[in-house]
Amino acid sequence: MPEYDVMTDDLKSYLNGVRACRLCEHEMARAPNPVLQASDTARVLVAGQAPGNLADVTGTPFNDPSGVRLRNWMGVSEDEFYDASRMAIIPMGFCFPGNDAKGGDRPPMKRCAATWREGLLSRLPNIRVTVLVGAYAQKWHLRERTAGSLTETVKNWKAFTSEQMFTIPHPSWRNTAWLKRNPWFETDVLPELRRAVRGALES
Repeated sequence: MPEYDVMTDDLKSYLNGVRACRLCEHEMARAPNPVLQASDTARVLVAGQAPGNLADVTGTPFNDPSGVRLRNWMGVSEDEFYDASRMAIIPMGFCFPGNDAKGGDRPPMKRCAATWREGLLSRLPNIRVTVLVGAYAQKWHLRERTAGSLTETVKNWKAFTSEQMFTIPHPSWRNTAWLKRNPWFETDVLPELRRAVRGALES
């Protein structure tokens, strides 16, 4: 379903503003290309980090192996994940931030969240479950309730489920070693995450 078929004029106007944003243009190696999806009927919010290289090239969020892993973690199909009427995908930084010296992605541009995030989230009244992917999203949404490390914040996941928020690591294959060191994430967190997401999508 096309994104603009499932939103109010207010949200459509706001998203047009987001996609026209050029505030960080002078700091970026590539031209700005905000990548996100949203509608005011969405029931699940995926709060990620920033688009990766493939997401930037294709204009589709999580269009890479990490997206495959994330969809598996959430227990959703590709069609469900990219159905804007059901799923909002809103990273902390809307544009690909470029690569660091080691070939990894740079942190998301801070100006994105400061300029756009609160206004955008306030226009999504039907969110039932929020998936906080990685430390940047967790720090913004949880503020002082984050722990000293991502591992500790994810270990404390039960503290946030009463608010229907789930703390998870980034699904990058770079975190495969983390998953092996922390098997409780797959055995304890993922079944509850899948149950919550499925309940939100089918409610």
